Amino acid sequence: MRPADPAASAFVQLAAHPLRWKLLTELAASDYRVRELVERTGQPQNLISYHLRLLRGSGLVTARRSSHDARDSYYHLDVQQCAQALARTGSALHPALAFTPAPPPSLPRTARRPAVLFACTGNSARSPIAEALLRHRTNGQVEVTSAGSHPKPGLHPDAVQVLRERHGIDISGQRPRHLHTLNDRRFDYVITLCDKVREVCPDFGGNPRLVHWSIPDPAAAAGPGSTGRPAFVHAAAQIDTRIRYLLSLLAPVPQEVQP
Repeated sequence: MRPADPAASAFVQLAAHPLRWKLLTELAASDYRVRELVERTGQPQNLISYHLRLLRGSGLVTARRSSHDARDSYYHLDVQQCAQALARTGSALHPALAFTPAPPPSLPRTARRPAVLFACTGNSARSPIAEALLRHRTNGQVEVTSAGSHPKPGLHPDAVQVLRERHGIDISGQRPRHLHTLNDRRFDYVITLCDKVREVCPDFGGNPRLVHWSIPDPAAAAGPGSTGRPAFVHAAAQIDTRIRYLLSLLAPVPQEVQP
């Protein structure tokens, strides 16, 4: 008889609660504040806060202060931790049930490439990093762009260097652009990476899926040059992890049939 795995048992007990499972599924789609989770679940704030505290204690959920309003916090599901917990749980039940993430589906020729927009305030670090990483990981199978509400004159040099050194991607020729230049574009996903831009992001036609990733601004974490580079390395790693788990959601979009 195989010994019981306490960690696997603890995960099952934690995730099996209906409200905690609802919170996990909501946070799997986007980062949210407590009051938004209250609206989405229809449960009182004190109950939501209690269960979020349990999920944070398990390491499945993290929280960070909003850069737009420091009185608020954004809650984030650590998908990597969830994947590891699911893998342990499956293996504890039977070795053949170990969780293995499926590769992203290839895009049929008869389908339109899904269109994704990444937005942040300056379009100089987080959103161009996300744009470059998603384009790189999908090998051109996704139409991806980025823009900002208040674009900077140029890309942050540390963002350019980290992508070149860590991922072999050169974005040195790219320039920040304004969100308003994309008003006539249709997107399937609009992903905001900055708490400030989430509040001012314009509406886009086509009813895109709105997702928020609350990523700290690496440029605000430290000064320029080598002093600030660790913050950019960390931000790029955070974004890349989220993108790897986004891939399976980017289903091909059927071509519209012309009358």
